Amino acid sequence: MARIEVNRSGELEVFARVVELGGFSAAARACCMTPSAVSKLVARLEQRLGTRLVNRSTRRLQLTPEGCAFYERGVRILADLDEAERCASAHAAPSGRLRVNANVPFGHHFLLPLAPAFLARHPEVTLDIVLTDEVVDLLEQRAEVAVRAGPLKSSNLVARKLGATRMMIVGAPDYLARHGAPSTPEELLAHNRLGANYVRAQPGWPLRWRGEDIVVPVTGNAQASDGAALHRLALAGLGLARVAAFQVREDIAAGRLAPVLEDCNPGDEEEIHAVYVGQGGYLPLRVRALLDFLVEHVRIG
Repeated sequence: MARIEVNRSGELEVFARVVELGGFSAAARACCMTPSAVSKLVARLEQRLGTRLVNRSTRRLQLTPEGCAFYERGVRILADLDEAERCASAHAAPSGRLRVNANVPFGHHFLLPLAPAFLARHPEVTLDIVLTDEVVDLLEQRAEVAVRAGPLKSSNLVARKLGATRMMIVGAPDYLARHGAPSTPEELLAHNRLGANYVRAQPGWPLRWRGEDIVVPVTGNAQASDGAALHRLALAGLGLARVAAFQVREDIAAGRLAPVLEDCNPGDEEEIHAVYVGQGGYLPLRVRALLDFLVEHVRIG
């Protein structure tokens, strides 16, 4: 009996649209198919693979672990095919929509200022930028690249280090004039210590005092959702904030902020990475172009 040929790349493309657009109807519109046809295609794919790829509900589709692994490998294959076709063309160039998720301080200080130069170099790319200090799921947010600060959790994501920054406590001169500049961690307890309310925020400020590492709790009268907001609150004279050094370098030089307890700074650094799905050899040209551009232009230290 003759073997029935299956258009596996076509199936991968449709399945990828189902995942990226969050449902059969949206994928059907994108692929010029009916929702029923898309649903049957995914069902046939699951039957052939012998495993469930998505859990269906009235609200949304949720990937199973097998579905997540299949999607990640599938998009690498599609990207490789796409790149092979582009490289075969005399006009091969990065193109398409590139969704980037970055933490707010990095976005304001690096990504947004660099965007014009990147787009001038790659005019066929469209940037879709989302800024948040929350750690996001790339698949769930449909992001191809995310910039993350701090330690990376073990995952199937690939990371490229962009640099590292010292953390430091700062305050506005008018705040310090009103409340006095603390000279010891004990004096710091009398100050308004502004905190962060995002999930990965540290519970306290690490300091080194008389050869010992200590942590000062953060119990101020305001919290903020990202480092850029804490920076603004400190500039407004509300209290002291502990932020990345690159955020406040210009403010310190201009006298808008002053470092506090630098002699007690433990010197801890926060590493910043660009993370993405897939190995370097299986990246769309637009993703590789952005990663190379960031490594080339970002100077965090």
